[in-house]
Amino acid sequence: MRDGYLLTVDQSTSGTKAFLIDSRGEIVEKRSISHMQIYPQSGWVEHDPLELYHNVKEVINEIIQVKQVKQSDVRAMTITNQRETVLIWDKLTGEPVYHAIVWQCRRTSSLCASYKEQGFEAMVHSKTGLTIDPYFSATKIKWVLDHVPGVRERAGKGELKVGTIDSWLLWKLTNGDVHATDVTNASRTLLYNIHTCEWDDELLELFGIPASMLPEVRSSDAHYGEVASEDFLLTGFPISGVIGDSQSALFAQKCFETGMAKATFGTGTSIMVYSGLPLEVEKGLVTSVAWGRNNQVEYALEGIIHTTGDVMRWMKDELTLFNDFKEAEMMAERLDDNGGVYLIPSFVGLGAPYWSPETRAGITGMGRNTNKAHIVRAGFESIAYQVKDVIQLINEETNREVNELRVDGGATSNRFLMQFIADMLDIKVIVSQIAELSALGSAYLGGLGVNVWSS
Repeated sequence: MRDGYLLTVDQSTSGTKAFLIDSRGEIVEKRSISHMQIYPQSGWVEHDPLELYHNVKEVINEIIQVKQVKQSDVRAMTITNQRETVLIWDKLTGEPVYHAIVWQCRRTSSLCASYKEQGFEAMVHSKTGLTIDPYFSATKIKWVLDHVPGVRERAGKGELKVGTIDSWLLWKLTNGDVHATDVTNASRTLLYNIHTCEWDDELLELFGIPASMLPEVRSSDAHYGEVASEDFLLTGFPISGVIGDSQSALFAQKCFETGMAKATFGTGTSIMVYSGLPLEVEKGLVTSVAWGRNNQVEYALEGIIHTTGDVMRWMKDELTLFNDFKEAEMMAERLDDNGGVYLIPSFVGLGAPYWSPETRAGITGMGRNTNKAHIVRAGFESIAYQVKDVIQLINEETNREVNELRVDGGATSNRFLMQFIADMLDIKVIVSQIAELSALGSAYLGGLGVNVWSS
């Protein structure tokens, strides 16, 4: 163990967080800022990539100022990010050609259905471990190429770059010197063959995406270059520990043995079980890269839930049923049961095990005696029921029982919800004392990459 700090960026769906983490793996300082959610049409979700980068700059510089960090103090910057969200930008100016299209966005539902009707699902699944769904990046990229004037022509001329949010931040942080991504983010695009560990020419042709646009794929603990942008108060330190947020939490939860499972609660919820090797699964789970370390790739199975925390945020912000989440927890606890009220939280379709992008949300079972507390409780319970669906699916597909679930993320502070999940699953639900495990996983990998730790 050597002294020094890791400066970690967690670019999530709802906001930007920055952490200063010491050589003991403890969070010394944290800053966060939310960003705008853009909904151009029903089912469409976008982010402004320039706002995301501006917010990264703001939170990093604030930590540097507050803690009086010197360049020699920083061993590396690490990055963890919302996955599948993707954008295209001009390689000379760095200007996006369109907003980033978020993983939640359903605009390519009909396109995905068309690919399935043409019989491409089996081929895509065999190469990527994924299902053809608007959740993943490829059809989002195709949509921008096909619908934004002039973009496909410019892409054909080699003028444009494409990437998930980690690639975008790396490009900006290095002043356009590095166009790269890690194996976990690459494995979520529908363009990356998880068996050969390469971009797949057949998939690129299927989705009509020029290979020249794509980033180089590296291990999660690789060296990605140095921070060079003068937007930051400090520059010159290396970037390592680049990884998608759910896989990062799996690493931080120390799920290093086959069958160990975790759930990360955010806007949606990712339930992952470490498999080591890529497993063939059906019925709604996806196979994904868990991480790349020392140039070795390890794998996990995942059940993806589109809407969990966002259900409660919708109740708070749009329905104004409560002022804060502690109040919501108290409302749910005061009831003996849900009064027969159930919420189907398919605001952006359903993920595992249904993969039904067109399904819409609904509340059922209301009577004249239903009050807002019943609806709030139904919202919490809808999260638990979705988690149960996925855990049951994992048990069936792996032929082994998940006997404990390690959990992290903002919702884990809600004791009612965590206990309800434990009751539904009838297993131990182990709540991390630190909610920000996605950031810690990235820091751990980055620290291993620059030899802050030896193992």
